[in-house]
Amino acid sequence: MSRRYVNELSDGETVDQIFLASEKQLRPNRQGNLYLQVRLSDKTGSITAMMWNASQKQYDGFENGDFIQVKGASQLYNGGMQVLAKGITKVAADNIDETEFTTLSNSTLEKMTSRIAELLRSMRNIHLQNLAECFLVDDEFMRQFRSAPAGIKNHHAYRGGLLEHTLSLMEVATVVAPHYPGLDPDLLLMGAFLHDMGKTKELTYEPDLGYSDSGQLLGHLIQGVDMLDEKIQSTTKQSGEAFPANLSVRLKHMIVSHHGQYEFGSPKLPMTLEAIALHHLDNMDARMHCAQQMIEEDVNTDSQWTIYNPSIGRKIYKG
Repeated sequence: MSRRYVNELSDGETVDQIFLASEKQLRPNRQGNLYLQVRLSDKTGSITAMMWNASQKQYDGFENGDFIQVKGASQLYNGGMQVLAKGITKVAADNIDETEFTTLSNSTLEKMTSRIAELLRSMRNIHLQNLAECFLVDDEFMRQFRSAPAGIKNHHAYRGGLLEHTLSLMEVATVVAPHYPGLDPDLLLMGAFLHDMGKTKELTYEPDLGYSDSGQLLGHLIQGVDMLDEKIQSTTKQSGEAFPANLSVRLKHMIVSHHGQYEFGSPKLPMTLEAIALHHLDNMDARMHCAQQMIEEDVNTDSQWTIYNPSIGRKIYKG
């Protein structure tokens, strides 16, 4: 039987597939009976599975990050698809076809990495050039940067998602900057590269997605500023020239303000032209990705409109 991916499942369909497990929980219902809830993922997305009348033994039978064979049926519930599982069995990782769980291929990641390097090396500001080079030649940082997701459940929530989101933002920044003469194009480009790099430390992603302890305690904004400080020290040491203090502050401001609003976790509001542009471009890229994903994964196949999404407060017209 050919594989059915998460984004292909329809209401009432028999499910007998291998998925990557995460966020498993064993909970009591109102009657005190236990049920198992687990997030199932493949290269096309993720879906929640529920197993009623579950046991501690079934919960202990696998860990987050394991591959599991799930037998059951898909069900449309509250406008979204879920899986009602009747059986869950751990599967050895050496029996897995990794291409079924990889959203972005290695060749795609390498091409995106090369393009980011090309854009950064096109900057004219020598201080930003030297700073960018310190990141690009750091093999461990770049490995993490290629592997990390941009989020856990929202936009670009898959391995390599951070790289894809960052490159998209940098490409748009090169188009937008010339329209506003007061913008420093190099500063905006560097800010786009740096804005979410703290997610390489905030998130865990080998193999399942989650949050690190330091990520829970600090968050990627603070972690990003710390990472920038380290690289500024490195570029100062290597070039023998002090990194301009004002340039350092403006880069840090872009990192800490890019969420745009206090209620969205931003400790500062954007207060420079580059920070304002970065916030709106970042928000646009994330929202466009989410909207496109809603259209691609929509289960409402008989309508030109997607189902209502409470996280964005609307439906999306599919055209």
